[in-house]
Amino acid sequence: MEVFRLTGPASLHGSVDVRGAKNSVLKLMAASLLAVGRTTITNVPAILDVRIMVELLGRLGCVVDYDPDAGIVGIDVPAEVGIQADYELVRAMRASISVLGPLTARMKAAHVALPGGDAIGSRGLDMHQAGLEALGATVHLEHGYFVATAQAGLRGTEIALDFPSVGATENLVMAATLARGETVISNAAKEPEIVDICTMLVEMGAKITGIGTGLITITGVDALRPVTHRTVGDRIVAGTYAFGAALSAGDVTVRGVGLELLPNVAIKLRDSGAVVDDLGDIPLADGTTGQGFRVIGTRRPRSIRVATMPFPGFPTDLQPFVIGLNSVADGVGLLSENLFEARWRFVQELARLGAKVRIDGNHALVTGVPELSGAEVEASDIRAGAGLVLAGLRATGVTEVSGIDHIERGYENFVANLRKLGAPIERVVRAEGLRFG
Repeated sequence: MEVFRLTGPASLHGSVDVRGAKNSVLKLMAASLLAVGRTTITNVPAILDVRIMVELLGRLGCVVDYDPDAGIVGIDVPAEVGIQADYELVRAMRASISVLGPLTARMKAAHVALPGGDAIGSRGLDMHQAGLEALGATVHLEHGYFVATAQAGLRGTEIALDFPSVGATENLVMAATLARGETVISNAAKEPEIVDICTMLVEMGAKITGIGTGLITITGVDALRPVTHRTVGDRIVAGTYAFGAALSAGDVTVRGVGLELLPNVAIKLRDSGAVVDDLGDIPLADGTTGQGFRVIGTRRPRSIRVATMPFPGFPTDLQPFVIGLNSVADGVGLLSENLFEARWRFVQELARLGAKVRIDGNHALVTGVPELSGAEVEASDIRAGAGLVLAGLRATGVTEVSGIDHIERGYENFVANLRKLGAPIERVVRAEGLRFG
């Protein structure tokens, strides 16, 4: 079994480049299905989830070229594409559900397996189904697959989401681009990744207004065209390294993401005692120019109070890093999780490092200790795994994190980047099994 082995305590110093957002690029790749021809997506991170989406699109009949070093995906979409997304791929990556809307809209049918992905709680797909049905599709569950048909085509309508779901907003906006008439989605998600997808769709010829607001209006068109589009920077990866600096008393410059994508995060980091500087436009590793910022941590952070909320609130994906920071902070911190209940599995592993966390419903009360103690821990999802690695920076001795396949689904060159920042971390093979006698 491969694990990440880290010897602490250690702090992070230096600069790191962050490429495109996982939560955007996968949906951009799905959106390419809406247009016949070659769509090119740039600023693509070299992560496992991208490879899974490449395989999925290939099985649907597309010809996909992926250059992870250059960060470019080229997708040649034929006039006729397949309509079935198989379980073996969809179970590995929940974002696969994003092909449901494009396939239903353009091919008038889709068979998509119920998705898998991270173990972070119940994430129902009722809004996806109800929204497509409102657009005129027939949707039902059959043998573990969502089966959607719209032989007469989709038609514009008004859709009121019960919750500003990112996935449902994405699927329904993509589907509505080829529907007849006007579709209005109220209580839509406002995340930067939604803005990125809508921006690409407009470049493809879609008619969308209200981008970045809770009320999105889409006027359907007959067809879309392929484009070249640059993916927005990954604010969650950027936030990860920012918290790494604050937690480890380090000094890290993040390039490729601006603080406008992390408004609430910057506030909370400053509350912890860290210095957070907006660097504006700076040169990036690929020769382009992008936004950047710098975080300088204090010797021991102050505890903070955070409640996760949809954008522009504090991202739920950064929740483990708040708990990790509070675990070594001065004082008692509070984290209220308002989106995904099973993220508390991270806390059980963090306790193995000596963290003092008490769970009460959707609240985590964290009493800071001066230092943690290295131990063997296991990642249950992408962010929990990264959070355990960062916690190991403040632990005395060796911390080994297993389940690293989760981490590699969302972080490009994670070990290499941390080593570049000064962390004594390596990827090693650990023998499995119990030993007796």
